[in-house]
Amino acid sequence: MARITASVYTSHVPAIGAALDLGKSGEPYWQKVFAGYEFSKQWLQQNRPDVIFLVFNDHATAFSLDLIPTFAIGTAAQYRPADEGYGARPVPAVQGHPALASHIAQSVIQDDFDLTIVNRMDVDHGLTVPLSLMCGAQDPKVGAWPCPVIPFAVNVVQYPVPSGRRCFALGQAIRRAVESYDEDLNVQIWGTGGMSHQLQGPRAGLINREWDNRFLDRLIDEPAALAQVPHIEYVREAGSEGIELVMWLIARGAMGDVAGGPPPRVAHRFYHVPASNTAVGHLILENRA
Repeated sequence: MARITASVYTSHVPAIGAALDLGKSGEPYWQKVFAGYEFSKQWLQQNRPDVIFLVFNDHATAFSLDLIPTFAIGTAAQYRPADEGYGARPVPAVQGHPALASHIAQSVIQDDFDLTIVNRMDVDHGLTVPLSLMCGAQDPKVGAWPCPVIPFAVNVVQYPVPSGRRCFALGQAIRRAVESYDEDLNVQIWGTGGMSHQLQGPRAGLINREWDNRFLDRLIDEPAALAQVPHIEYVREAGSEGIELVMWLIARGAMGDVAGGPPPRVAHRFYHVPASNTAVGHLILENRA
């Protein structure tokens, strides 16, 4: 059967993609950010998955205020980088895995979660920046991402957004779906977005180091309790865009210890401020056999 071997968590700050694309990653401002992912790139090469299930949020490119699915799974064979108003990022198209994606959709919907099935969409920085951070710069003319990716978009832009509790339970349903797939596949699940940041209003620029690091502590050690944190705490402590962190709970809910297995191994942890106007958080958890 297929199995989830690890979960990866990372911010998806758009300015990180711009720094990479414009050749600025070596500048003093960005060096410390990218240094935090040097281990991760090596780790991914040594622990290359067959498929990545990548949880992200769309930023009004594939979807708009006319149509906002709470949970949307991509079942296409390919996804192009989106033009977010200044041209598409110069990165390869993302290859999908329609068979596994369709199986997960079938299983999760039968497990009483309503998913929107998307057969065509462009993917923005929410998905491509994590791939760039973990895989390194890729030339779209000659390169390719290391494996197929299943995009899973979550609405954390327009209220009402799903609760942390529901995201955590959804992760458990995704794990069950993956494990019921009748093919020997090594699957990683990535949760992206966050950490604390606010882009508008009198609190624009808010960063809460203490709360962010406590979130990482609890994500590792007490995820079920963390899943009970209400939206108002995210907004109060982590800013209006800090609500993106509920997407990390989908990835954490898919880990084996939640289903009664041993605690995961912390392979890497990184936190840095600032990167643009937000904090950068990153974590790699490995399932134990």
